[in-house]
Amino acid sequence: METLEITKEEEAIKAAQPTTSISGGQAVLEALIAEGVKTIFGYPGGAIMPIYDALYDYNDKLEHILVRHEQGGIHAAQGFARSSGKVGVVFATSGPGATNLVTGIADAMIDSTPLVCITGQVYAHLLGTDAFQETDVVNITTPVTKWNYQITEASEIPHILAKAFYIAKTGRPGPVLIDITKNAQIEKFDYQGYTPCTHIRSYRTKPKVRKEYIEQAAQLINEAKKPFVLFGQGVILGNAEKEFTRFIEKAGLPSGWTILGESAIASDHPLNVGMLGMHGNYAPNVLTNDCDVLIAVGMRFDDRVTGRLDKYAKQAKIIHLDIDPAEIDKNVQTTVPVWGDCKETLPMLTELLDKKEHKEWLQRFRDLEQQEIKEVIHEELNPSSEIMSMGEVIKILNELTNDDAIIVSDVGQHQMVACRYAKFKNSRSNITSGGLGTMGFGLPAAIGAKYGAPDRTVVAIVGDGGIQMTIQELGTIMQFGTDVKILILNNQFLGMVRQWQQLFNDKRYSFVNITSPDFVTVANGYHIAAQKIDKREDLKGALQEMLNYKGAYLLEVMVGKENNVFPMVPQGCSVSEIRLK
Repeated sequence: METLEITKEEEAIKAAQPTTSISGGQAVLEALIAEGVKTIFGYPGGAIMPIYDALYDYNDKLEHILVRHEQGGIHAAQGFARSSGKVGVVFATSGPGATNLVTGIADAMIDSTPLVCITGQVYAHLLGTDAFQETDVVNITTPVTKWNYQITEASEIPHILAKAFYIAKTGRPGPVLIDITKNAQIEKFDYQGYTPCTHIRSYRTKPKVRKEYIEQAAQLINEAKKPFVLFGQGVILGNAEKEFTRFIEKAGLPSGWTILGESAIASDHPLNVGMLGMHGNYAPNVLTNDCDVLIAVGMRFDDRVTGRLDKYAKQAKIIHLDIDPAEIDKNVQTTVPVWGDCKETLPMLTELLDKKEHKEWLQRFRDLEQQEIKEVIHEELNPSSEIMSMGEVIKILNELTNDDAIIVSDVGQHQMVACRYAKFKNSRSNITSGGLGTMGFGLPAAIGAKYGAPDRTVVAIVGDGGIQMTIQELGTIMQFGTDVKILILNNQFLGMVRQWQQLFNDKRYSFVNITSPDFVTVANGYHIAAQKIDKREDLKGALQEMLNYKGAYLLEVMVGKENNVFPMVPQGCSVSEIRLK
């Protein structure tokens, strides 16, 4: 990404435009408005104060959400981006403000979430002197950003921010960080307007589609007796849900999803065979090692999906559709690579497919599904014990929301249960931290998701551990009246770690017993309505009250302390060695 200079054409266009004198801080805000930004999440501080001073005069054009911690700000920006499909924007000051963004930046990088992070920095003449609140955030974030850049002169701001938005949202999306020294925010310069970026010489947004690979892929699918599709978030990021649906329907292709790909097709679609991976459904995991052609669309063969690579789909021919050439052959060797945006490649491939149904092959998925229902799902959703399960909570939530809510989960057992049992009709409905597995993601991401989709019901499903990592964001909800429903599934443990310690460490529970505050009292302290229940007969009414309430609501549900999430692919095993118990 070295070539970022202004071209001669751009210089000529700008030279012909009328100029006005504005500050660097104003230029930042003008850039955001030009890019269609309406909502910013942030926290002010000394090194970014000139931008905040300029923001004082832009309250009618830009909405700023004051979070309680910069990590909350960037997770909120992620939630916004994931629910809206737009670029999320976050502000932070230098030093600790900037470093507090790093976890969220890393999370966004691995989950391909488009963000523009703007940080303040000390005056340019103080760089490298260990000045107060100076950190080299550019070098710190280089491994976890798609691009970053430090601005030291105000005149750089318009074209650098134009490139920032272009890079963040095109190709495989990701986070961009722009660090702006304080003098650049204060300086005035001749502003010639804002020109969105449409091209960077050294940056290719997507690879050239090779038709011969499309033809080879189509031939393999047409000849397959047992084809199987794995789809990930690339379908959603490419806005290719309709194209993907036509693709699988024409050829009758059973399709399983990654947790970030969930909701790209409806949960009840007849070709949807469930969740892949460590805590995924039984059938798609077992039959991965029995299919004859495996078609991966917009997914990266993460280790939680593949299990042992040396035992993964060795019998199958592999077709991999991805916009990022670096993902092709990275983990799984492909037979046919299909480079390109799946919005473009899927219709090309669909056109060449024969109309088929594969009824007998699809029935094998349904037969194994019935086995999983009998041995795992029925008891999870309809417990025979007096103790409530996480699954039954999700089941009733589905009924009451008519499968139409945005579910934002934190990380842990509740996350896997939510992904397994939540039902969806619409895309961009399952928001969670996938690759990084960031505890504390759920609550602030739900806040952002609500701003990204204000007309939809947003439910944060969190554990008693994860919520305490970012619980201060209840203050953000209080101040701005964000209508987020918060569902705490409290098992009084760090549940996922405890499950592993039970199964693989002889039940040697080492520091997983977690003592929590009275969440209802904490919520009430933030003027948020709240309730706690521990009896099944109260569950449906409490969930209905939460959903009907006008405004934020926290519901704590006490669930089984030592319930485990099954099925499970033990670490070091192949996906076909998945355990039902």
